[in-house]
Amino acid sequence: MSLVRRPSALPVSSVPGMTSIPRALNRESLSNGARALARRDADLAQILRRLGEPPVWGRRPGFATLIRIILEQQVSLSAARTLYRRLQSHLGEVTPRAIHGLELTGLRQLGLTRQKYGYCHGLAARMLAGTLDLGAVARAPDDSGRAMLLAVPGLGPWSVDIYYLMALRRPDVWPNGDLALAVALREVKRLRTLPSPRQQQFFAETWAPWRSVAARILWAHYLSVRARTS
Repeated sequence: MSLVRRPSALPVSSVPGMTSIPRALNRESLSNGARALARRDADLAQILRRLGEPPVWGRRPGFATLIRIILEQQVSLSAARTLYRRLQSHLGEVTPRAIHGLELTGLRQLGLTRQKYGYCHGLAARMLAGTLDLGAVARAPDDSGRAMLLAVPGLGPWSVDIYYLMALRRPDVWPNGDLALAVALREVKRLRTLPSPRQQQFFAETWAPWRSVAARILWAHYLSVRARTS
């Protein structure tokens, strides 16, 4: 696969709409980022003209969201949603104490694999022991906070990226290796094959410091195409 030529990077201070980057996205800053990206990338601009600005798609920071992200690993979003709703219905509330109190057979009966049971149970144990403080993760510099999460078995780079992008709503996160984004990139950039994680990173670098906004635009494209063809 040959990649398109990388656009020359512009200093943040020279690009309208990029002079002030917020710590967390809201509706206004997402709009600013979308406008800035539209000026830099004609393919993203075309999606925005067709679909409008994407939703913020925020999630509440905390334990329950991390559990949901673990459930989403290597399965479809619809399958993960079903698992999470089943868990909610069984527990009433997805808390560290409730998850930790379930035995392997209890979680397996709800549809979790042995591996995901171990990840969920281990995360709950760390929360209850106080060795993982998600409030401290949110307050810490991103590199330090990410290191805290990456130390938890079951939370790899993609999972941590999704937490930072969706729950903490950082503006410049690219969840490398995300399948839906790879499919969207192939379509939008008219590539012959799915881009590898390295090739995804190549494109994403041109969208800094609004990579989280670019991801939302491409997810919106992905969902719209699947909705038309379903």
